[in-house]
Amino acid sequence: MATVPVVKDEHRQRPIPSEWRETFRSVVEAFRFGDLRLSAGIEQVAPINAGLADHIAENLKAYGGRLARLPEETWATSVCQWQIGYWEVLVDLFTEEEGAADLVLSARVQENGARYAFEILLVYVP
Repeated sequence: MATVPVVKDEHRQRPIPSEWRETFRSVVEAFRFGDLRLSAGIEQVAPINAGLADHIAENLKAYGGRLARLPEETWATSVCQWQIGYWEVLVDLFTEEEGAADLVLSARVQENGARYAFEILLVYVP
């Protein structure tokens, strides 16, 4: 599989960079096991406040189904786009019951020196 680089392209959506994928997998795994605040900690990812965690929980409950691990195929449809100062990210989610779901994980990624800082914004149906 080809490595997807980090690209600052404000004119079009790009695939999720390879080096970010494990971070998003870790976030989804935490959500799968009920840690919606990311209180166990994921390197480079900001913890989620109680209000946002409650909103995510409500959206997941309303959708129904249990989140599944992110399969490799999620990267074929998930996207990011440079917004002058940060990347806006949409990761397509999967459920145990239906596979590919209508749910997405919305996030913002910023450069942080030679690394990246991840902020989870919401899980919702666009």
